[in-house]
Amino acid sequence: MACMHDHSCEDHDCSSNWSLYKHIDLSKVSALNEAFPGSVKSVFKAWEQRLNFSEGHLESNDGDPELLVFVPFTSDVKIKSISIVGGADGASPSKMRVFINREGIDFSDAQSMQAVQEWDMVENLHGVLEYQTRYSKFQSVANITLHFPDNSGGDTTQIYYIGFKGEATQLKRDVVATIVYELMPNPSDHKTKANSSGGLSHVE
Repeated sequence: MACMHDHSCEDHDCSSNWSLYKHIDLSKVSALNEAFPGSVKSVFKAWEQRLNFSEGHLESNDGDPELLVFVPFTSDVKIKSISIVGGADGASPSKMRVFINREGIDFSDAQSMQAVQEWDMVENLHGVLEYQTRYSKFQSVANITLHFPDNSGGDTTQIYYIGFKGEATQLKRDVVATIVYELMPNPSDHKTKANSSGGLSHVE
């Protein structure tokens, strides 16, 4: 299901306040079959900049329209919608399939695996369409893989913007990874001060 922007974004969830752009771990974003290595990073930008194409775009290799885009987040997110701005003259992707929390997917995996959700797409040259997710299936998303199997007839698939709307948790993933829980401390690892009452001791 796609949402048309025929309303005031201030009164709906399409304002920049809902953009998950700042929660994308951009350094780890990657794509398979991109014609120019690293160009996938240029399609992630602030909502207000979605029609600014001066920083480049993602394009598949000539004669092969398939693209696979891996997007990790710095914290778990809940995704309400996805927006894609593609190229003109048949270069926009015609279908999008999505996988959640699956790292290392290649084209063979994507073609054989059941997607969490998929959409038939139309040209969205002006950034006015959003594809609504089945929200209950897009909770606690650590990473998302977007599979674009084909386009609308062009020699290559071109993507100028990928955006996600939703909510992020407050605890960032790198912080969680550094927390160590010491369930059974070894007394020999700590200096202790005996409590004169014979009860508790203070661990330094």
